[in-house]
Amino acid sequence: MAEKSILLADDDIDFGTTLKQYLELNKFEVFWAKDGAEALDLFKMHTFDICIIDVMMPKLDGFKLSKKISKKNAETPFLFLTARKTKEDRIKGLSLGADDYITKPFEVEELILRINNIIKRTKQHKTIALDSKKKDPIQIGNYTFDIENLTLSINNKSFKITEKEAQLIYYLYSNKDRLIPREDILANVWGHSNFFSGRSMDVFITRVRKHLKEDNSISIKSVRSVGLEFKITKK
Repeated sequence: MAEKSILLADDDIDFGTTLKQYLELNKFEVFWAKDGAEALDLFKMHTFDICIIDVMMPKLDGFKLSKKISKKNAETPFLFLTARKTKEDRIKGLSLGADDYITKPFEVEELILRINNIIKRTKQHKTIALDSKKKDPIQIGNYTFDIENLTLSINNKSFKITEKEAQLIYYLYSNKDRLIPREDILANVWGHSNFFSGRSMDVFITRVRKHLKEDNSISIKSVRSVGLEFKITKK
């Protein structure tokens, strides 16, 4: 009996057939969609441990699909499969919160390892930065940070943030006024440290800075090759 459920979104029939069979041989339950729209419909009907998304698909490309999936359930991890190797595509994939970005061709055994690692660390770390005993909103400078509802509020306006952004903000705030090593952030928020997660962290730091830019008492200083300093200057 399959223990883990995968949404596979890929319009290449030969490739999709082979990958689905291989995943099923490795005890995964696979729901295969041949285009982005079908994949989104399946995502709305089922719960998945991970989504494997091809970038180039008809009706709804992989990038657009991942945005819609994240809006429905930000906790579901996903990775991109693509034949495109441009730097711009990799950066875009990172900015959308992908857990990995794999270019074709690849070794299927390696993909299986990556899938299992992503599922494992997602279960272990998806709420690691959000202490279950600290659900009440907290004040960060002039911002009100509602952990439970993933919102930031300032000047009578509120906006939603993603689970990963919330984890990062909470971890930085919990370690304010000290130099936080990059390895600590990656271990506690991403659950692992490698090139891909490091690049992903850089993208999310940029996004968090933008979210907090309306309060100039808040600073996130990068110390090259070492880590970050999160500070709130008292007025």
